[in-house]
Amino acid sequence: MIAVGDTAPDFTLPATGGDTVTLSKIDRPVVLFFYPRDDTSGCTKENEDFTRLLPEFEAAGVAVYGLSKDSIASHDKFMAKKNLGVPLLSDEDSDTCENYGVWSEKKMYGKTFMGITRATFLIGADGTVLETWPKVKVPGHAEAVLERVRAL
Repeated sequence: MIAVGDTAPDFTLPATGGDTVTLSKIDRPVVLFFYPRDDTSGCTKENEDFTRLLPEFEAAGVAVYGLSKDSIASHDKFMAKKNLGVPLLSDEDSDTCENYGVWSEKKMYGKTFMGITRATFLIGADGTVLETWPKVKVPGHAEAVLERVRAL
């Protein structure tokens, strides 16, 4: 996983709303949260929390994006169903997940598989990683990220 002080790997990915997002073209700090899957309980809660706090992130001058391997069609459906406001990025080929070190082996119910480890990165406007939250636990996470953003 990338660390504080590293240069965040650049990417260009499709986003909800028909947009394309290139990290290096964003001229302000970015919160980038990786989550395993649309419309699952923990991922829904995390997206709802970031959506609820989005006006405060924006007031602090910070862009927020969620990212998973789900398709844009899945993201659009998820956003509409749960009334989410944070733009979601699709990394269907997992290149960005691999570059950030969040694509890893996981175990559940005795089965081993590859998947996204829930993690969040605060990236400065210059592309430097300012903070990382590896292996995120959802309750209180978005609030902790906002607290760190306010310290910028």
